[in-house]
Amino acid sequence: MDPSHEIEVLFRAKYPIVYIVSWEERRVEKVLSTVCKTLNRTMHSWTVTQGMVPPVQRPGGGSPPSQSVLPGELEALAQAHEAPEYTVFLLKDFHAYLKDYRVVRVLRDLAVRLRSRAQTIVILSPTLNLPVELEKDVSVLDFPLPAVDELGATLDQAMKAIAGTPGVEDTITPQQREELIQAAQGLTLEEFESVLARSLVERKKLDVEVILYEKEQIIRKSGLLEYYPADSKLADVGGMDLLKQWLDERNASFSDKARAFGLPSPKGILILGVQGCGKSLLAKAVASHWNLPMLRLDVGRIFGSLVGQSEENMRKAIGVSESVAPCVLWADELEKGFGGLGSSGVSDAGTSSRVFATFLTWMQEKTAPVFLIATANDVSQLPPEMLRKGRFDEIFFVDLPDATERAEIWKIHLKKRNRDTKKFDLKALGKESIGFSGAEIEQAVVGGLYKAFAANRDVNQADLISQAHTSVPLSVMMKEDIDHLRAWAGPRTRPASRPAAASPAVKSEAP
Repeated sequence: MDPSHEIEVLFRAKYPIVYIVSWEERRVEKVLSTVCKTLNRTMHSWTVTQGMVPPVQRPGGGSPPSQSVLPGELEALAQAHEAPEYTVFLLKDFHAYLKDYRVVRVLRDLAVRLRSRAQTIVILSPTLNLPVELEKDVSVLDFPLPAVDELGATLDQAMKAIAGTPGVEDTITPQQREELIQAAQGLTLEEFESVLARSLVERKKLDVEVILYEKEQIIRKSGLLEYYPADSKLADVGGMDLLKQWLDERNASFSDKARAFGLPSPKGILILGVQGCGKSLLAKAVASHWNLPMLRLDVGRIFGSLVGQSEENMRKAIGVSESVAPCVLWADELEKGFGGLGSSGVSDAGTSSRVFATFLTWMQEKTAPVFLIATANDVSQLPPEMLRKGRFDEIFFVDLPDATERAEIWKIHLKKRNRDTKKFDLKALGKESIGFSGAEIEQAVVGGLYKAFAANRDVNQADLISQAHTSVPLSVMMKEDIDHLRAWAGPRTRPASRPAAASPAVKSEAP
């Protein structure tokens, strides 16, 4: 939507009152000034601190008295009532006064008067607070965040301003420019200008990481989503080569080049699998691999005690994720948040069902580049409508790692703890840890380190094998449940690892 064109149409169609929802007063005022200049109208701006600027000239001549017996908000509306035609009144933060029944009545009277005149009242506010009495008289316009071309123009101005500045990197490649603009989507122009200045002061160059940090602040202010720093990499995840390949193929899927090629933004994936096999770790690594901010949706934070609060919280969480898009939205252990919906109509008057319906509709219809990664352990608790095509691009199943993958996971965790992996027989460790998940191998490494530390020496092969022999993996304790999960997922999902991991030779090693 072109906001300038939309506003011009509303003005020319003589809509009496327009309510614009936006944080960006400067940007909205600039667009309104341009439209008023095109339509040859005079614009007056009102704030509670400065009053009407410029003062409205009365039809009989002269300005309104400097002191009025009316409160400021009613005086502003009185001036609008007496003003000549071809005028526009911009009332900033006027939503606070819409709780006053006198203000509501005056606005309703003005709406009738202005419908036959070339006059418009514009209410500008960062939040929509519209009394039911005004719903039929007010046209609401959600002012969009800056588009790519606006962000690009602001970036180009910044580059021109720092050209030749000593000690500052004043050039960027076309790819860096696209990455900066992509990272800035979801910021206001004021936020973008501020974060560019911070990057230059802090890094002496324009850095994507600084922009992502600014998005982190936006997420934290919402209180509904958690921001996760990009501190994991795909190299930290053992195995899952097919899933990694799928992600690699979509590495540039959020770029302008992908849009020009005709590709839609990927919707997301559902990762099912055995507990401790790296589903959550992979979710964190995707954001780092794609250089996108990562948000975590905790369904427990969504539910509130007031009627309608839970549904509103879900809509706000979706709005925040879309405002910082492109991003990765992680919903961990989804079955625990939306499991048991069949009885929710009795237990919570249907609140869970309504929240789930909102989330489901967004998954199906979303156009913002928000990549949803959902993880689940018990697929039987997930509602069937969530699993159908269109909600996710793919459903992957993460099985227990085979011998080769286990050797790779041993290597990752030893290397992460600053150990020389050449001193260990990784292949033997892989064979000694049959049925182990990635999390259980990590704990075996930690246990071996504790044992070596207590003996005042470095960890060795025997320590790790000893830990593997004394640990009882989940695949043994919960064998029936895991076998059932494997049987269900086999024909219904896409494997995260190559088929070789499911060969008869490998299956025979399972406990």
